[in-house]
Amino acid sequence: MYRAPVFLSQLEPRTARTTSEVLNFALWPFAVLTALRTVLVKGTNFNITDDFAPVYKASLAFLNGRAIYNENFDLVDPHYLYPPSGTLMIAPLALIDPEKSKWCFVALNAVAIVLAWYLLLRLFKVALKSPAAPGLLVLMFSSETVINTLAFGNVNGCLLAAEVIFLALVLRRRDLWAGVVMGLTIAVKPTLAPLLLIPLLRGQWKVFITALGVPAVLMAAAWPLIKDPMDFVHRTFPYFMGSRDYFNSAIVGNAAYYGLPVWLTWSMRLVMGALVLISLWLLYRYYRNDELFFVTTMSGVLLIASWLLPSLGQQYYSMLVFPFLMSVALRNSVLRNWPAWLAIFGFMTYDKWLLDHWQSTGRALEYLRVTFGWGLLLVVVFCVLGDRYLAARREGRLDSGIDPAFLLPADQASAVGAGPDTPPASAVGTAPKEQVSIMEGARA
Repeated sequence: MYRAPVFLSQLEPRTARTTSEVLNFALWPFAVLTALRTVLVKGTNFNITDDFAPVYKASLAFLNGRAIYNENFDLVDPHYLYPPSGTLMIAPLALIDPEKSKWCFVALNAVAIVLAWYLLLRLFKVALKSPAAPGLLVLMFSSETVINTLAFGNVNGCLLAAEVIFLALVLRRRDLWAGVVMGLTIAVKPTLAPLLLIPLLRGQWKVFITALGVPAVLMAAAWPLIKDPMDFVHRTFPYFMGSRDYFNSAIVGNAAYYGLPVWLTWSMRLVMGALVLISLWLLYRYYRNDELFFVTTMSGVLLIASWLLPSLGQQYYSMLVFPFLMSVALRNSVLRNWPAWLAIFGFMTYDKWLLDHWQSTGRALEYLRVTFGWGLLLVVVFCVLGDRYLAARREGRLDSGIDPAFLLPADQASAVGAGPDTPPASAVGTAPKEQVSIMEGARA
């Protein structure tokens, strides 16, 4: 019988013997090559939108003692909006030429995204050998938010890593360090600031010492070094707080683009705001002790609401809901239904819906899909939590939580299904053991 030489047998690829191994062997090449393509191709090719250029220009102006906050906001090009504290932090970017600086910045954000991917796996106790690991990497690097963050040269990748580290530290009650991480992000841009409601509701007061102290110290250090600091107050900050009708997926942005009346715009914002407040109350009232579910779900609701309801929201902000999307791994996740993933498709995919033959319809599909996706996901969270609350109240078990009956322990689920004429378990012979075995099978 012929046998291959030893050195050739060493080169023979290992054959998968389980479904998990098959998925791993199939997904890892896709994951690695998708990530490499996104970084090397999308991150380095020319793109008409360049978020990095104004950042580099401001850094260079800062190092040379020139005015920074003198943008012409009548133009639709990307503008420099970082506060003086952020200018101080990003100034080293201008120590090398702009092209190499951008490649370094793109690489830094790519590494930060991979770090966030790894930390999310650790946070949800998902092993690297699980098919979920390469699957998550594929989804992240094929999403609009990661592709455009790297293509535009934006800082969102670093913000994602900071967010995951912040949530992990909050869960471990490392309050001062969690505040340091949050403070550094606020010093650059306040996108993650709404997440401070989480430690506030959990009574982790020490987080605020460093979360507010770090940007205050950096601002105090940067203020005298900026040639035109008051222009940030009088020109940049009002523009930052205002709304615009282009590149804006917030309700007010699309309402302005389509010319909706003010009363209708405010009605939509108020209704959505009410749904968000009810969802946050239900999360706090019934889930604050289920720490991982509470922190990750609330982070998603807070961030999406902060983009949809105020003045500005852009699609690639959606990167910051990856911790929320990862909560689908939890059995009581609010994302285990098809409407949730229909919503996620709306704001996560990189595809375009512009139509050559039906241009107005195509523009509506393209411009509104992010707004509708964010809004639908908030509605889904509200409906899932509200349905759980109403079911628990109807069954008289609000004191023990609102998780659906199929997630309850066997004895509690038995009590929920028992009517007033149902005999106690002790009077039904072997029924308790049978019911326990059924519930254990369902959990498996």
